[in-house]
Amino acid sequence: MIAILDCELGNLRSVQQGFETVGHHAVVTRDLRMIDRATHVVLPGVGAFGECVNNLHRFGLVDPIQRTIAQGKPFLGICLGLQVLFSESEEFGVHRGLDIFPGTVKRFPPGAGPSLKIPHMGWNTIRVKQPMPLFRGIASEAHVYFVHSYYVEPAEADAICTETPYGFPFVSSVAKDKVFACQFHPEKSQKVGLHLLKNFGDWS
Repeated sequence: MIAILDCELGNLRSVQQGFETVGHHAVVTRDLRMIDRATHVVLPGVGAFGECVNNLHRFGLVDPIQRTIAQGKPFLGICLGLQVLFSESEEFGVHRGLDIFPGTVKRFPPGAGPSLKIPHMGWNTIRVKQPMPLFRGIASEAHVYFVHSYYVEPAEADAICTETPYGFPFVSSVAKDKVFACQFHPEKSQKVGLHLLKNFGDWS
């Protein structure tokens, strides 16, 4: 069973439906016992970094996240769920993250490139830098869907899985052990996204 963490931010039902479409049972929950029983855990998120971290603490979800990762269960962070895994964010002041990945969340600079709009919204490519099980059957340069104004800057280069061009190559996914997190939205990325969700559900 896949536990999708409910911190009141994000398109939770779309993520749940994505997993069910590819044959994996998923529940939206913040029940600690259910999270501990889950074989896989997912943290989606849309919104502000600080609010998300505050909600994770308020709902008692930080310890289950850390426990899931320490136990080596597959963990997936999506969009804001990627960003809060980093050490800190510069969004509306400096906010501390969960520090699973050393590094900083930064805003796209206004001069990133001509005619580039912020937020970065719509379809863009991912260039696979580090092959891993979640990209099995997915070609490098595949198109996925993004909606974000901030991007992650990992302190450890070996954590980088994919990069995406938007004025400059920004990191669009990272991985460490059984943790994978992506800036793009698999649940909105049609066949490619569903394939990634299936690969995650199959990951053991």
